[in-house]
Amino acid sequence: MTEALTLAVFGATGATGAEVVRQAAARGHRVRAIEPGWPDDPGLPEGVETRVADVLTDDLSDVIAGCDVVISAIGLGLSPRTVLSPPPLYTEGALHMIDAMRAQGLSRLIVVSASFVETLDRGPHWFRATTGLALERVFTQMGEMERILRAAGDIDWTAVRPGWLMQGDLTADYTVTPDVIPQDLIRTRHADLAHFILHCAETGDWSRATPAIARAEPASATRPDTVLKELLPDKLRN
Repeated sequence: MTEALTLAVFGATGATGAEVVRQAAARGHRVRAIEPGWPDDPGLPEGVETRVADVLTDDLSDVIAGCDVVISAIGLGLSPRTVLSPPPLYTEGALHMIDAMRAQGLSRLIVVSASFVETLDRGPHWFRATTGLALERVFTQMGEMERILRAAGDIDWTAVRPGWLMQGDLTADYTVTPDVIPQDLIRTRHADLAHFILHCAETGDWSRATPAIARAEPASATRPDTVLKELLPDKLRN
């Protein structure tokens, strides 16, 4: 039985964050879910604590006090605005989390980055070209976040680098490699990513490293029409 941890989860209502919260609660961990705002009934697992904080504007010290691990699953939804000028969630958010962790004497931080920070040379040519065009600024910001982490010598960080994220049930049969996903893989399930994040939280594995995670998925999940529909929603294609 894994020792129960107290986990602070930023981005707790996003696709990956919600999986982290659900799986962590099921594993018996104490979970503190953090978002800028919450509805009256957030629909979280029993026992999950909610806190309100904005990673760009708030002092985060109080919301992470007493936690063992800070997990950042914050992300940017695709829209014309975020594609052209993404807000500094990854960079400023990381700086604010690190400041708060130092104030509270905490050291373990796990964040979600992307394999494409390392290289866009993964998947078929059409995928590389479209991904690079749509998300260049986001990947650049993620790379800057990783540089911030490397410069923080007192922080025991892990920047997990998934491939192109997708929905799907937890499989736990994903592949983990240093820095970049294998050449023939481009997809990662949110549920599998959450599973690996919790593994890193529980074991301390991949300290000050950038593990890349992906899985061989059915052809239907990797064909052009499927990926392009996710990558370029109607409001970006029109």
